[in-house]
Amino acid sequence: MRRPPILSAAEAATFIPDGATVAVSSSSAIGCPDDILAAIGERFEQTGSPKRITSIHAINSGDMSAGIAGSNHIAKPGLLARIIGGSYPAGPSKMAKPELRELLESGGCQAYMFPSGVVFEMLRAAAAKQPGVFTDVGLGTYFDPRIEGGKMNDVTPDLARIESLDGREWIYLPAIPVDVAIIRATTADPFGNLTFEDEAAVLGTLDTAMAAHNNGGIVIAQVKRTTDQKHPPREVHVPGALVDAIVVAPTQQQAGGIFFDPAISGTQVKSLDEIEGIGFDITKVIARRAAMELHHHDLANLGFGISANVPRILMDEGLGGEVSWVIEQGAVGGFPVTGKAFGAAYNPDAIVASSDQFILLQGGGIDIALLSFMEVSQRGDVNVSLMRAATHVTAGVGGFADITAHAKRIVFSGQFTAGRKEVKLGDGRLEIISDGTIAKFLPEVAQITWSGSVGAERGQQVLYVTERAVLELRDGVVTVVEIAPGVDLERDVLARAGIPLAVADDLKLMDSRIFTDEPMGLGLGARRRPLTLPGKDH
Repeated sequence: MRRPPILSAAEAATFIPDGATVAVSSSSAIGCPDDILAAIGERFEQTGSPKRITSIHAINSGDMSAGIAGSNHIAKPGLLARIIGGSYPAGPSKMAKPELRELLESGGCQAYMFPSGVVFEMLRAAAAKQPGVFTDVGLGTYFDPRIEGGKMNDVTPDLARIESLDGREWIYLPAIPVDVAIIRATTADPFGNLTFEDEAAVLGTLDTAMAAHNNGGIVIAQVKRTTDQKHPPREVHVPGALVDAIVVAPTQQQAGGIFFDPAISGTQVKSLDEIEGIGFDITKVIARRAAMELHHHDLANLGFGISANVPRILMDEGLGGEVSWVIEQGAVGGFPVTGKAFGAAYNPDAIVASSDQFILLQGGGIDIALLSFMEVSQRGDVNVSLMRAATHVTAGVGGFADITAHAKRIVFSGQFTAGRKEVKLGDGRLEIISDGTIAKFLPEVAQITWSGSVGAERGQQVLYVTERAVLELRDGVVTVVEIAPGVDLERDVLARAGIPLAVADDLKLMDSRIFTDEPMGLGLGARRRPLTLPGKDH
């Protein structure tokens, strides 16, 4: 049987030719083949090759806050000619701007930001020798060719275009043949068969490998270890027949800041009593109100930011098992991890391929999406992908556009204003002592990551949850439907928005339990999709 060679990272880097298209499977620190990416950068510094490559990554490679440089290793003028990504290196505003951001913002390479699920579809199309991808994900957003077309600088040519098919408009992206796939797994057997027993996710490893293999390219796999024993076939996710070389990197991190936790890979069960609670602050207030939109047995997507705290709210209320969480990296069920390791989950029910998970998400297969907002426009548009003053604070679109395309219900969470504020919480009330000076509800957002007008056309139910008010998109109009006890509607809400806000005739007070530092006694809504069979009572 075929036995792929075991190479050093430096040796593997020599197999990447000038002008190659290189697809990298990663999600921040999760699955990042960092040793190989570092070796590519080092080879270029020493020899000037490989030069003018195209890099494709559905989700960003590397995690700056965890010390994993990822795609920054190849962010060198002359090495990187073009990059296509779903997200990009990000971190706090006080952190220096990552090298890749500096390169693309200076026009040092062509750069595209496409929704992560769509990038996975591009890889599958390349593998299947299909011409490209037709999608309605991102219509009306920055990804729409009539707006920005997903281009990140002025040197980047058009790639996406609008096509009409069966009386509908679609965004079309051509498939891009892949020359080299760089993927990561846990263990390689002597025949190159790859298992993922220590990984937080399998991501798009198989799709990425097939995109290279089917186009006559090569597949390089970074693994934590090798074994002399052949893997049981049902444990193999990427068959060795597709793998051309193995690089062993025993120190690869499982997730951001985590070398290995068996509860994340699903090989052990973790007691959730160990998980730190949330302090009683604005974040908890917002997460509590978002949690009130959930129903028993919901299949719910969870995004990065304030929304990531909602599972902890359910745990505190004794409702931890009542909702199945779906994370774009592939975890289904369990308890989603917050912070640097977001994208992983403790005690998941299943870990599916990201590329498959995105089919569920794009098609509206979830009951509700709990996401964040950075800015909201007059039309209800949401921006989470661009902060002009510090572009590296947000990673970009990621799976946001895929998730929101056809989600039936969306809850966007965020603070009502930005900037330093002082509030008094307790006794069922919120009092604003001093407010942030930056309005987050604006005439126009810096970048449209979700289109309010398209959402209204599709009949999506949309809430914007803040610490002082809940707003709803009603007939395309951003409307205040609830305010917090202790908040003055005119002074604290209408006057602090940068746009005129409609006020509902049936304006209500937010539930006072949200603003009390003790368990709420939260109750979830009735199951949305009850199973009923003739003659049966369920």
